[in-house]
Formats: sequence, structure tokens, C-alpha cells
Amino acid sequence: MEPIRILIVEDDLDWLRGLKAYLNRQPDLSVEDTVSTAEEARELFANAEPKADVVLMDIMLQDEPAGIGLAEQSLLSWGAKVIMLTSMEEKDFIFRSFQAGAIDYQIKSRFEELPAIIRAVHARQSSINAAVAEQMREEFRRLKRLEHQFKVKEVSDLITPTELQVLEMIDQGHTQTEIANRFFISLRTVKIHVGHILKKLGSPSSKDAAQKIRDLGLFERGHTTGGDGKED
Repeated sequence: MEPIRILIVEDDLDWLRGLKAYLNRQPDLSVEDTVSTAEEARELFANAEPKADVVLMDIMLQDEPAGIGLAEQSLLSWGAKVIMLTSMEEKDFIFRSFQAGAIDYQIKSRFEELPAIIRAVHARQSSINAAVAEQMREEFRRLKRLEHQFKVKEVSDLITPTELQVLEMIDQGHTQTEIANRFFISLRTVKIHVGHILKKLGSPSSKDAAQKIRDLGLFERGHTTGGDGKED
């Protein structure tokens, strides 16, 4: 019988080396690859052929819960079974991991139990055929599209056309003074618009707000930076 192929995504390099050596001592387990950053994992899932049957995914990478999004990406790209690794029972993060498609989780201090969990996860999912796996991936894609559509509608209803124009110019690198001159309004009015935008979007800066709007594609929906010369 072929060994169960494993990928470990973990940013604690000492713990990673120890876990890899421990799992490779199991005759039916084989750690095929390891990565230590979210960027490396994203690139691997996006560009490589599936290299693992089971992914051990650290929830926290570089002090961010990046493992949650990576769990979903590994499922969509590879159809892999994901076990989340965590230092403590972070219930909210664990719940969100299950929503993203993870199958199980394990506290790192109880790593001795991982071989049995890996075998159980692999056996539990091994009967899922390719058609069913593709249906699962398509359902995840559908839910992500719906989530994006709801976000676009919510933000579109929240941000006024003038505020959107201001954000678009900020995104293009214009200063507030340049924006004021472009729309023939006072600098104070631009600052008021920016203040309203930050409050509505919960953003710490105008650049962050512009990034959110760009990510939603609202700068690509036929809006221009033309103004009517009136102060709102």
C-alpha cells in the first residue's frame, strides 16, 4: 500500500523539523513537502500538481490566521484533506477553518496523536470519488461568488458616487490637494469625504479603503473620475 502523502504548512521551523521526523518514522506516512510561509503555500497550491493526500495546516502563520484561507485554497486546488494545527483551542478560528473546508484539528502539544488522526481523516475521505470532490469544490466556489456579490452590493449601497470618485483618485496616487483641485472643492471637503469613507468601511487609512474597493472591482464598473464641480 502506498504511504499517505503529507504536506506540512508551519512557520515554527524547529517544531516543523521535529514533526516531519516524527511522522516519517511511521511506515505508512510520508511527508512529501513542507512550507513555512503563507506566500509559499499559496504559490504551491496555485502552481503545483497535488503533492499530498493530507495537509497539516498551522492556523497562525506570521501571527496571522492565514491558515484558514489556505485550507480553502488547498481544498479547491488539490482536493486535499486538511487538518488544522493550533497551539490552543481558538474556537472562533477553528470554526472558521471548518467553514473553509478543514476536516479536523489538533493541538500541537498532542502531536503524538497525529498519525492516528491522519489515518482516520484519510480513510474517512478516501471513498469520495472525483465527481463528488468536484461538486464540493464547485459548491465552495459558488459560496465565494455569492459572498463577493453581497460585499459588492453592501459597499455600493454604502459609498456615494462622489466618495467612490475620491477613492478612485486616491487609488491612482493623487493627493488630497490634487483631488480638491480636480473637483473644484475645498481641501476641507475632501477631508470630510475621506473621514466618512474611513468610518463606513472601517479602514485605518484612505489607501486601505481604496484597496478594499479595488479588490471588490468597483473601480472597474464604468466609474470615472469626472466631477460636477459641486461640493457635497
